[in-house]
Amino acid sequence: MNTSYLAYALEIERVGSITQAAQNLYMAQPNLSKALKELEKELGYPIFKRTALGVKATEEGEEFLFHAKHIMEQFEAMGRISQRTGGDKLRYKLSIPRGSYIVNGFTSFISELSMEKGMEITINETNDLGTISNVVDHNYNLGIIRYQVNNEDYFLTMLKNNHLSYETIWEFEYVLVMSREHPLADKPVITIEDLEEYTKITHGDMALPHERYTGLKTSSSGNVIYVYERGSQFDLLANVPSTYMWVSPIPQKLLDKNQLIQRSCKTANNLYKDVMIFREDYHFSEYDRLFQKKLYESKVDVSTMKL
Repeated sequence: MNTSYLAYALEIERVGSITQAAQNLYMAQPNLSKALKELEKELGYPIFKRTALGVKATEEGEEFLFHAKHIMEQFEAMGRISQRTGGDKLRYKLSIPRGSYIVNGFTSFISELSMEKGMEITINETNDLGTISNVVDHNYNLGIIRYQVNNEDYFLTMLKNNHLSYETIWEFEYVLVMSREHPLADKPVITIEDLEEYTKITHGDMALPHERYTGLKTSSSGNVIYVYERGSQFDLLANVPSTYMWVSPIPQKLLDKNQLIQRSCKTANNLYKDVMIFREDYHFSEYDRLFQKKLYESKVDVSTMKL
């Protein structure tokens, strides 16, 4: 049983509302409803019933929630063992795609942690297969993968086969990012054909290992620069005005820092989804919830930007 589902049920009981619980957990309400249905299906009985005043535990649900509370208390007690034996140093490992809004949320998360007791933080920017491997084999707390929506079945099957659970963070379209001095910077509408004479920057390790992959149509140009970390991409975009890149929306402060702009461009296969993944038996800590909160705030910030 996914222990995160126990925490979800307890939060629903605490506030008496699935909608409010989803907000408190920094989840989309449909994701929480789906998780609750999966839990009830696994148990074989309903945990909650709807009333005029919200949701209320069923008779079976009350007994389940009683035991769930004690299970979660035991998990917290087990977590405290490492603090007694290994000190209070925080050890946290996160595996993510190269997304600036994600890094922005992670930075905000780090800024709120106490430095007094020490910390050991690992953040690994890699592709989807690398992140899945990190969470499954290398004991990373959480991972975030990014895939095109038309490849969702492939990835959800991979997660299921690796005993991983997931929560959707955001569904979005890629945008173009380029220098403010780029020849297309002031063009009212940018088309795929407009990009053909310019140089595309792309990450060199993002290809999917299956023949069904249908990629984003970005241009027919043969001019490509492959990079493997975000620092070099920003240097190139800022200093070589003929370059551009397809990215998830970038926070405004990062655009301003590098003298960049982002623009929309209509093209096929341009709907993506960022998904948080974790082991089926993983219990979310207070640090995970704080990271979720900061990630959600960063996502809201970039999703409301005008292009």
